[in-house]
Amino acid sequence: MGQRGSLSQFQTYLANRLAGAGSQPAAGLLGVLSGEERWLLPLQDSGEVVPPPPLTAVPLTRPWFAGIANIRGDLYAVTDFAAFCGKEATPRSGSARLLLVGPRQGNNCALLVGRMLGLRNIADLTPTDSETPPHAWVGQTFSDKEGCTWRMLDVRQLMADEGFMSVGS
Repeated sequence: MGQRGSLSQFQTYLANRLAGAGSQPAAGLLGVLSGEERWLLPLQDSGEVVPPPPLTAVPLTRPWFAGIANIRGDLYAVTDFAAFCGKEATPRSGSARLLLVGPRQGNNCALLVGRMLGLRNIADLTPTDSETPPHAWVGQTFSDKEGCTWRMLDVRQLMADEGFMSVGS
Protein backbone atom coordinates (compact mmCIF):
# COMPACT_ATOMS: atom_id res chain seq x y z
CA MET A 1 0.00 0.00 0.00
CA GLY A 2 2.86 2.37 0.78
CA GLN A 3 4.20 2.00 -2.74
CA ARG A 4 0.82 2.71 -4.30
CA GLY A 5 0.61 5.92 -2.27
CA SER A 6 4.08 6.86 -3.49
CA LEU A 7 3.20 6.06 -7.07
CA SER A 8 -0.02 8.06 -6.81
CA GLN A 9 1.85 11.00 -5.29
CA PHE A 10 4.50 10.79 -8.00
CA GLN A 11 1.85 10.76 -10.74
CA THR A 12 0.16 13.80 -9.21
CA TYR A 13 3.49 15.59 -8.93
CA LEU A 14 4.32 14.75 -12.56
CA ALA A 15 0.89 15.88 -13.80
CA ASN A 16 1.27 19.21 -11.98
CA ARG A 17 4.76 19.74 -13.41
CA LEU A 18 3.60 18.99 -16.96
CA ALA A 19 0.58 21.29 -16.61
CA GLY A 20 2.80 24.10 -15.32
CA ALA A 21 5.40 23.62 -18.04
CA GLY A 22 3.03 24.78 -20.76
CA SER A 23 2.16 28.02 -18.95
CA GLN A 24 5.72 29.13 -18.18
CA PRO A 25 7.93 30.92 -20.69
CA ALA A 26 10.80 28.90 -22.07
CA ALA A 27 13.95 29.46 -20.04
CA GLY A 28 16.12 27.45 -22.40
CA LEU A 29 16.97 29.04 -25.71
CA LEU A 30 19.27 28.00 -28.53
CA GLY A 31 21.51 30.76 -29.86
CA VAL A 32 22.63 30.82 -33.50
CA LEU A 33 24.58 33.25 -35.64
CA SER A 34 23.09 33.97 -39.04
CA GLY A 35 25.05 36.51 -41.03
CA GLU A 36 26.01 39.04 -38.36
CA GLU A 37 22.76 38.65 -36.42
CA ARG A 38 22.27 36.63 -33.26
CA TRP A 39 19.01 34.69 -33.11
CA LEU A 40 17.29 32.81 -30.29
CA LEU A 41 15.00 29.82 -30.72
CA PRO A 42 13.03 28.27 -27.87
CA LEU A 43 14.34 24.74 -27.31
CA GLN A 44 10.89 23.23 -27.80
CA ASP A 45 10.79 24.76 -31.31
CA SER A 46 14.36 24.12 -32.33
CA GLY A 47 15.30 20.78 -33.74
CA GLU A 48 18.38 18.72 -34.26
CA VAL A 49 21.62 20.43 -35.27
CA VAL A 50 23.81 18.72 -37.89
CA PRO A 51 26.83 19.65 -40.02
CA PRO A 52 25.61 20.43 -43.53
CA PRO A 53 25.91 17.49 -45.91
CA PRO A 54 26.35 18.13 -49.64
CA LEU A 55 23.32 20.04 -50.90
CA THR A 56 21.59 19.31 -54.19
CA ALA A 57 20.74 22.52 -56.02
CA VAL A 58 17.18 22.94 -57.23
CA PRO A 59 16.71 24.96 -60.43
CA LEU A 60 14.23 27.84 -60.65
CA THR A 61 14.22 28.57 -56.92
CA ARG A 62 14.86 31.75 -55.00
CA PRO A 63 18.49 32.68 -54.27
CA TRP A 64 18.06 32.02 -50.54
CA PHE A 65 16.91 28.43 -51.13
CA ALA A 66 20.16 26.51 -50.61
CA GLY A 67 18.92 23.17 -51.93
CA ILE A 68 17.92 19.71 -50.77
CA ALA A 69 19.84 17.74 -48.15
CA ASN A 70 19.69 14.01 -47.48
CA ILE A 71 19.87 13.51 -43.73
CA ARG A 72 19.73 9.86 -42.69
CA GLY A 73 17.53 8.99 -45.67
CA ASP A 74 15.09 11.89 -45.26
CA LEU A 75 15.11 14.83 -47.67
CA TYR A 76 15.13 18.34 -46.18
CA ALA A 77 14.47 21.65 -47.92
CA VAL A 78 17.34 23.90 -46.82
CA THR A 79 16.97 27.66 -46.52
CA ASP A 80 20.03 29.87 -46.10
CA PHE A 81 18.59 31.89 -43.22
CA ALA A 82 20.94 34.87 -43.63
CA ALA A 83 20.13 35.14 -47.34
CA PHE A 84 16.41 34.77 -46.57
CA CYS A 85 16.76 37.75 -44.19
CA GLY A 86 18.31 39.81 -47.00
CA LYS A 87 21.94 39.42 -45.91
CA GLU A 88 24.90 37.79 -47.65
CA ALA A 89 24.73 34.03 -48.18
CA THR A 90 26.10 31.86 -45.39
CA PRO A 91 29.66 30.71 -46.10
CA ARG A 92 29.93 26.92 -46.23
CA SER A 93 32.66 26.85 -43.59
CA GLY A 94 33.37 24.23 -40.95
CA SER A 95 31.28 26.15 -38.40
CA ALA A 96 28.11 26.28 -40.55
CA ARG A 97 25.26 24.10 -39.33
CA LEU A 98 21.83 22.93 -40.38
CA LEU A 99 19.10 23.43 -37.84
CA LEU A 100 16.30 20.95 -38.55
CA VAL A 101 13.33 23.09 -37.54
CA GLY A 102 10.54 21.68 -39.67
CA PRO A 103 9.84 18.18 -38.34
CA ARG A 104 8.04 19.50 -35.26
CA GLN A 105 5.78 21.54 -37.55
CA GLY A 106 5.23 18.69 -40.01
CA ASN A 107 7.75 19.89 -42.63
CA ASN A 108 11.17 18.58 -43.57
CA CYS A 109 12.74 22.00 -43.43
CA ALA A 110 16.21 23.09 -42.29
CA LEU A 111 17.87 26.45 -41.74
CA LEU A 112 21.49 26.93 -42.76
CA VAL A 113 23.17 29.15 -40.16
CA GLY A 114 26.73 30.40 -39.80
CA ARG A 115 27.38 28.79 -36.44
CA MET A 116 25.85 27.70 -33.18
CA LEU A 117 26.26 30.01 -30.19
CA GLY A 118 25.05 27.55 -27.57
CA LEU A 119 22.32 27.57 -24.99
CA ARG A 120 21.02 30.78 -23.45
CA ASN A 121 18.77 31.40 -20.48
CA ILE A 122 16.04 34.02 -20.84
CA ALA A 123 16.78 35.16 -17.28
CA ASP A 124 20.23 36.34 -18.44
CA LEU A 125 18.76 38.57 -21.16
CA THR A 126 17.16 42.00 -20.97
CA PRO A 127 14.24 42.87 -23.27
CA THR A 128 14.96 45.98 -25.35
CA ASP A 129 12.62 48.49 -26.87
CA SER A 130 12.71 48.17 -30.60
CA GLU A 131 10.65 49.12 -33.59
CA THR A 132 7.85 46.91 -34.83
CA PRO A 133 9.30 43.69 -36.28
CA PRO A 134 9.25 43.55 -40.08
CA HIS A 135 7.76 40.03 -40.08
CA ALA A 136 5.48 37.99 -37.82
CA TRP A 137 8.28 35.44 -37.31
CA VAL A 138 10.62 38.03 -35.77
CA GLY A 139 9.95 38.16 -32.07
CA GLN A 140 11.19 40.28 -29.24
CA THR A 141 14.69 41.76 -29.16
CA PHE A 142 16.99 41.21 -26.19
CA SER A 143 20.36 42.41 -24.99
CA ASP A 144 22.88 40.30 -23.07
CA LYS A 145 25.43 41.35 -20.43
CA GLU A 146 28.07 41.95 -23.14
CA GLY A 147 25.74 44.33 -24.98
CA CYS A 148 25.04 41.96 -27.88
CA THR A 149 21.60 42.14 -29.49
CA TRP A 150 19.55 38.96 -29.89
CA ARG A 151 16.34 38.44 -31.84
CA MET A 152 13.77 35.79 -31.05
CA LEU A 153 12.79 33.57 -33.99
CA ASP A 154 9.24 32.23 -33.94
CA VAL A 155 9.64 29.00 -35.90
CA ARG A 156 5.90 28.36 -36.12
CA GLN A 157 5.30 31.80 -37.64
CA LEU A 158 8.23 31.27 -40.01
CA MET A 159 6.71 27.99 -41.22
CA ALA A 160 3.38 29.76 -41.73
CA ASP A 161 4.98 32.62 -43.71
CA GLU A 162 3.98 32.33 -47.35
CA GLY A 163 7.23 33.95 -48.51
CA PHE A 164 9.27 31.36 -46.66
CA MET A 165 7.26 28.45 -48.01
CA SER A 166 7.30 29.73 -51.62
CA VAL A 167 10.75 28.76 -52.82
CA GLY A 168 9.99 28.92 -56.54
CA SER A 169 11.32 31.96 -58.39
